[in-house]
Amino acid sequence: MSEVFDCADEAGRADGIAAAAAAVRRGEVVVLPTDTVYGIGCDAFDAGAVASVLAAKGRGRDKPPPVLIPTGRTALGLATAVPHYATVLMERFWPGPLTVVLQAHTSLHWDLGDTNGTVALRVPDHPVALELLGDVGPMAVTSANTTGDPAARTAHEARTMLGEDVAVYLDAGPVEAGEPSTIIDCTGPEPVTLRLGALSQAEIDAALAVEDGESVPQPEDAAGNASV
Repeated sequence: MSEVFDCADEAGRADGIAAAAAAVRRGEVVVLPTDTVYGIGCDAFDAGAVASVLAAKGRGRDKPPPVLIPTGRTALGLATAVPHYATVLMERFWPGPLTVVLQAHTSLHWDLGDTNGTVALRVPDHPVALELLGDVGPMAVTSANTTGDPAARTAHEARTMLGEDVAVYLDAGPVEAGEPSTIIDCTGPEPVTLRLGALSQAEIDAALAVEDGESVPQPEDAAGNASV
């Protein structure tokens, strides 16, 4: 039977992190808050657990889950041939709502699905998620919803959709953003935006332009007014 822990309470958070970490190590699936939406995840190196995550969502191997990591340094152990522009984006937006797709180390013993040799990495900006990741290491995490339904912004919404397929729910209250991360393909000579989310294209372009020493105009809103 699923366990739900109130992570807004200090004792509940400590118990919840411990229970979630134990569940991940047993090869089970957990739901955790992130800075974008609630996620459903497991040990990234447990192929059976990754299959359970995809099954709970009703998703196939053609849509492999991203991997959440505790620090940017962790990326160096999981990805190879990291271009300079990817490093710039990671340093600027991590922790935060940026997912970068990189070439995965071929020596890694994992099966995330049909990745074509790549891995999508992100460092979330949420204390509960970072604490759990710091305990168990890289986790395969995707939005906590069944395929075709909106991503969960609360643990209750996640539980309504995923039910007993999840061993532990970490409830940290509603997430503030509610938008998924922006995904950038960093496997080629130039970055390619695969999905716009919490980060706009203007923010991505500005970070890269500043690195190149260019003058960046202040972004404008839909009415043509300068944003603050």
